[in-house]
Amino acid sequence: MDYSILVEVFKDAGFSPEELSLLAPLLKEVNLKKGDTLLSEGDTVLHTHLVYSGCLRTYFLDDAGKEHTLQFAIKDWWISDYTAFFTGDKALTNIECIQEATVYKLSRKNMKQLYIDLPGFETFFRKKLERRFMTLQKRILGNLAQPAKDRYLSFIENYPNIQQNVKNYHIASFLGITTESLSRIRKELAR
Repeated sequence: MDYSILVEVFKDAGFSPEELSLLAPLLKEVNLKKGDTLLSEGDTVLHTHLVYSGCLRTYFLDDAGKEHTLQFAIKDWWISDYTAFFTGDKALTNIECIQEATVYKLSRKNMKQLYIDLPGFETFFRKKLERRFMTLQKRILGNLAQPAKDRYLSFIENYPNIQQNVKNYHIASFLGITTESLSRIRKELAR
């Protein structure tokens, strides 16, 4: 991994150049094209991925074959099927590239070694997961209690400038509404 990218990605971690040099060989660049699958349900999950550019989405298929979008991952977000990544179980979700992306993968084995060799990395990653958990909890509470319009407003606040790169049915799936409802909400807000 290029040193300037490391500095950019870990700017909030306060790592020294020596500490960043421990990270460099462990993060492997992966370039994805729109439509590429990074992870499929049932896969063994050996890596977590840092999104450097582009956009990915995590989704699952219900028994009827309907897609449910769980997450979009944009620059500086980490993405994986974390249940499978941390437990060794098979993936429950799928990860698809929806805008050409560059990600950096980090294996579970290397992550555990970094926790030992670079304790600040454990703190850095824990903070990322804490923020992800808070976002997920707010999303669940919003889906349970907020009208669709408010969920959409929260979406555009959390994912600014993403709408032009994401299909309407992905956004609708993320919000738990139909594409027709999404269109109605957008028209109402445009007035």
